Amino acid sequence: MRKTITRGILRVLPLALSLWLFWSIGDGLNNLGLLLLRLVGIDQPWTGSGVVLILLLLLVIGLAFSVSPIAWLFQQLENQILRFPLLKTVYGAIKDMASLISTDPEQTKERQTVLVKQANDTYVVGFVTASDIPGPVGQALDARHETDEWVPVLMQISYQIAGVTVLVRKSDLVTVDWPFEDAMQFMLTAGLYKKTP
Repeated sequence: MRKTITRGILRVLPLALSLWLFWSIGDGLNNLGLLLLRLVGIDQPWTGSGVVLILLLLLVIGLAFSVSPIAWLFQQLENQILRFPLLKTVYGAIKDMASLISTDPEQTKERQTVLVKQANDTYVVGFVTASDIPGPVGQALDARHETDEWVPVLMQISYQIAGVTVLVRKSDLVTVDWPFEDAMQFMLTAGLYKKTP
C-alpha cells in the first residue's frame, strides 16, 4: 500500500506544484495589473483584466526595445544602475539567469552543448557560454605561454541553479548536436528526466 501511495504522490506532485507555481505567478501578475488599473480610475475591471494588461504592457515594451533609441536609453539607465555595487551584483545575477533560460536565437547561438574530457577518461556535459574569454584572463594565459584558444564552459550542477564555469581549450571539447533546453534538462535532473515524445 505504501508503494501505491508513493507512486501516486510521485505522479501527482510535479503536476500539482507546476500548476500551483503558474497559478501563483498569474495571480501576482493579475494583482499588479489590477493595481495599475485602479491607479487610472478603473475600479471594477472584468476578471483576468490584470493579466491581460500586464501581457499587453510586456508586448509594448518588447516592441519598444526593437527601436534603437529606446534600447540605447535603457542601456544608459542600466549603466547608471550598475554603478552601485550591491545593485550591480543582484541585477547582474538576475539578468544572467534570464539570459541562460532565454530561447531567443540571438542569445542562444553561442550556447553550444559540449563534452569536456576529464583526467579519468570520463566526460562532463557543459555549455560554451561565449566565443572567447575576458581580456585579463587571456593576458594571464598568454603570460604562461598558453597559446591555445580557450572558451568559458558552464557545467551545471544537478538540482541546483548554480553551476561551475571553467576555461577549456577548444581542442579539448567534443561538440554535441543536442538542443540547449534538452541538455539543460538532462543536467538539472542528473539524467533522471526522460523526455516524452
